[in-house]
Amino acid sequence: MDSAKLDHAPPPPPPVAAVAPQTRAARRGRARRFLTKSGAPFGYLSPTMILIFVLMIIPIVMVISYSFKDNVIVQQNSVFVGFANYTTVLTDPDFLAALKNTFVFITVSTVAHLVLGLGFAMMLNTSLLSGVTKTIFRIIYILPWLFTVAVIAVIWRLMLDPSGVVNYLLTTLGRMQEGVNWLSDPGKALWALTFINVWAGFPFFMISILAGLQGISGDLYEAASVDGASPIRQFWNVTIPQLRPVLISMAVLDLIWTSQQFALIWMTTGGGPLNVTEMLSTYTYKQAFSSYEFATASAAAVIVLLLTMVLAFFYVRLQKER
Repeated sequence: MDSAKLDHAPPPPPPVAAVAPQTRAARRGRARRFLTKSGAPFGYLSPTMILIFVLMIIPIVMVISYSFKDNVIVQQNSVFVGFANYTTVLTDPDFLAALKNTFVFITVSTVAHLVLGLGFAMMLNTSLLSGVTKTIFRIIYILPWLFTVAVIAVIWRLMLDPSGVVNYLLTTLGRMQEGVNWLSDPGKALWALTFINVWAGFPFFMISILAGLQGISGDLYEAASVDGASPIRQFWNVTIPQLRPVLISMAVLDLIWTSQQFALIWMTTGGGPLNVTEMLSTYTYKQAFSSYEFATASAAAVIVLLLTMVLAFFYVRLQKER
């Protein structure tokens, strides 16, 4: 009986010393797999994160530090002056004029971009035109967006010259007695520059809004027609509500892009004449590389950064709500 019990007895447990190394090895393996799995995305993102840190974060931090100092870059020993540079910039009449011109420039440009983009997009989306006609118009209307800023600046400087095409047409039609240098007249330069920016930028809005129009279901218009809604009421009650997210997003983006416009302004008017086309971008550039006042230029750049971040905050918030 005792021998039978011994034959069916359970095997003795393995020694503790043999189990412990296996347990530690298993834990290390799980930890290694966890780190590999969780760290893989950061490994893929690391090149971009390094570039952003080196090319954006470090320069921004340097500019912010320069804005609180004096005698930066041009002299070896800089002096901490606190908010003195910001006071100098905010009380500078040229900065205030640049701020006013920038506000007019971006406001008129954004509104015109939206209106023209919506109008041309609806024309290209209508069923009254054939497919070939729409294709031809799309090619023509998209051309201004395909040109580089340098090409646009050269073309319009030639066209708006006193002996250019614009003055020739206006004098031939009897609208003017003599040619006007549109980009050198203090009363017309800002509006001429704004017109050039509108002409160059509206095709992007046209294409974006056209994509939004083509995404609207035709059932909505059929239901509105059954209810007796006129084309105007369909536009206000169907088209605009459906396009509202696109229009708002494009408007905020355009405010950001236009506020950063520099190349077009610099290659057409350079901020003149008499600072009537001076923008925040050209003001900052002149402070740094014409007057060599890098401290005040840094303060102006930080102010522009803060204004842009406000617009970017609203844009991100709108995207989250969508």
